[in-house]
Amino acid sequence: MALITVRAAAERLGVSYSAFKQWIYKGTVRTVRTGGGHHRITEAEVDRLLSAHGLAPASKAPKRKPGAVLVALSGRNQLRGIVDEIRVDGLLAQVRIRIGDQRLTAIITRDAVDELKLKRGQFALAIIKATEVMVAKET
Repeated sequence: MALITVRAAAERLGVSYSAFKQWIYKGTVRTVRTGGGHHRITEAEVDRLLSAHGLAPASKAPKRKPGAVLVALSGRNQLRGIVDEIRVDGLLAQVRIRIGDQRLTAIITRDAVDELKLKRGQFALAIIKATEVMVAKET
């Protein structure tokens, strides 16, 4: 049973250290106490929290195959999520990715779906490339 620090668990979940400590105090997060009274979190608990927030646990992340090509990408707007739905019609495919409690829909070619071997429930990245971004506020 691998244990990690509160700070490392907070980083993996993308929340602040203080927010994660509040979760511990409220009983939302199960921890193990060290002899010195420090909280430690199991990998399984971090995976449970990631799943609860709609994110892919580290254990579900794809493993690199020997000899696989690693490509660096300059796009900064990379959103990590899980493939919720794939609809293929003719030459195009609609791919819906769940990112936290949000849904992102992309229209890509059928060939791209086949080449990526996309399946429902798989980990995927949505990479946004845009020259303009609009900002809105709910009223």
